[in-house]
Amino acid sequence: MNKAELITSMAEKSGLTKKDAELALNAFMKSVEEALIESDKVQLVGFGTFDVRERKARLGRNPRNPEEVIDIPASKAPVFKAGKALKELVNK
Repeated sequence: MNKAELITSMAEKSGLTKKDAELALNAFMKSVEEALIESDKVQLVGFGTFDVRERKARLGRNPRNPEEVIDIPASKAPVFKAGKALKELVNK
């Protein structure tokens, strides 16, 4: 499912117009983005948790030249962990 299909589905399920559903989806995504930028956790009980994890600096290998060792800098990575209810629905 892509963004357009998600907007259509949201509009059908909520009774909103597609334009209103798109505004709602964009507002949700922007709110999650802003929270993650601030290193906050977004928890949606029964659905899942959006979080930011720190990745340590490490050494790696250049895939084009396996003998070359490269430094991979530390970074932050957004992650999503599915909630128990969502996992159970998917595994039915």
